[in-house]
Amino acid sequence: MKRKIAVPVDSKGLLDGHFGHCKNFAVFNADENNIISEELLDPPPHEPGLLPVWLSEKGVTDIIAGGMGQRAIQIFNQNGVNAFVGAPRIIARELALKHLNGELALTENYCDH
Repeated sequence: MKRKIAVPVDSKGLLDGHFGHCKNFAVFNADENNIISEELLDPPPHEPGLLPVWLSEKGVTDIIAGGMGQRAIQIFNQNGVNAFVGAPRIIARELALKHLNGELALTENYCDH
């Protein structure tokens, strides 16, 4: 099963705590449990509701974030993207691999708006 996983990242490649204000998105193309390729995307300027649609248009199937507003989660879901929130602040590639292998431990969504 092919998947395209997006992770909001800071300048060091670590998960950015709030996806709506991240510097970049690390995007991983995966087949089964393997990452086939990866790219770094510059997001458009932040506007409420824009990023879920933009990432969906890029073919993203899964988004892994630390915190995300409920409306963003709804928009992702409406656009066929699975949203996973409460991820730890580690290197994006490690998050994607853990997700692919069913080992990603999520905590509470730490975005309250």
